[in-house]
Amino acid sequence: MKKIIIITMLAFTFINVDAQQSSCCSAPEQFAALSSDIAFVNKHEEPIPFNFISDAGNSITANCADGTTAKGYGIMAASKSNKYVFVFHERWGLNDYIKKASEQLYNDLGNKVNIIAIDLYDGKVATIRDSAKALMSSLTNERAKSIIQAFITMAGDSASIATIGWCMGGGYSLQGSLLMDKKAIGCIMYYGMPETNVEKLKTLNADVLMIWPNQDKWINEEVVDQFKLDMAAAKKYLRVEEYTADHAFANPSNPKYNVEASADAYKKSLRFLKLKFQLF
Repeated sequence: MKKIIIITMLAFTFINVDAQQSSCCSAPEQFAALSSDIAFVNKHEEPIPFNFISDAGNSITANCADGTTAKGYGIMAASKSNKYVFVFHERWGLNDYIKKASEQLYNDLGNKVNIIAIDLYDGKVATIRDSAKALMSSLTNERAKSIIQAFITMAGDSASIATIGWCMGGGYSLQGSLLMDKKAIGCIMYYGMPETNVEKLKTLNADVLMIWPNQDKWINEEVVDQFKLDMAAAKKYLRVEEYTADHAFANPSNPKYNVEASADAYKKSLRFLKLKFQLF
C-alpha cells in the first residue's frame, strides 16, 4: 500500500525515535550521531557482495578549495550538456551498487544528463557494519561541503543540478542542494534526514521529493510531519511519497529490499527528474 502526499511550501527538524535532537546541531552532525546508535547500525545489514563493471562510467576528480582532491564516479552525457545529477551514496560508501544505480539513471534519462556519484569517503568503501560506522562518524561537515562544492564548481556556472541519495546520502542530497543556490533544480531524498534550520531552508532553490517508508523507526511519521511544517514555514515545495516498507527498502543488497515499492519509487523519481530537466 502506498500513499501520496503533495504539499507546497514545506521543511524538517529531525526527531529520534526516543527523543528530539537538539536544534542547535547541524544535519551532518546528526548524521554522525546516528552512527553511534547501535539500533540504527544493526538495522543496516552488511551488503551482499556485488561487482559492477561499466563501459560508460569512470573515476573522476575535482579540485577542492583547500587544495585537496575530491573523488567521484562520472558518466558524461553523449552530447555536451549543462544538466547534472549528483548522486549521494549510503553509509557504505561509493560502492558498485551506487555505480550501477548511477548508470541506470544515465540510461533512463536518455544519455542527456551528466551523472556524478560523489564520494564523501575519499575512496574508502565499507563492507561490514563497524567500518561503515567508523566512516560515517568520521565524515565532518567541513569535508563534505568541500567535496560537494568542488563538483559544483566543476559543473560550471551554467549548470542545472538535481540531487538524489539514499539514507545518509538522502540527507546529503538536501545538503548538496542547499550549497548550489540557483543551480539547484530538484532534490530527491530516500529516507534521509532533512535540514533542521528553517532559515537555511529558505535559501533552497530546489523542489524536494521525499521517498518515505512508513515503517522507518528513525525517519518516522513524527519526523516527516515536522519536515512538512518546516518546509511550509520556509515557503518551499515538498512532495512526500509514502510506502508501506522499512528503512533501506530501495537497497537491493538489504534484506528489507522491497521490489514493488522500490520500482514504484524509482518510477516517481525518474519522472521528477525528467520534469526538472524538461526531458519530456
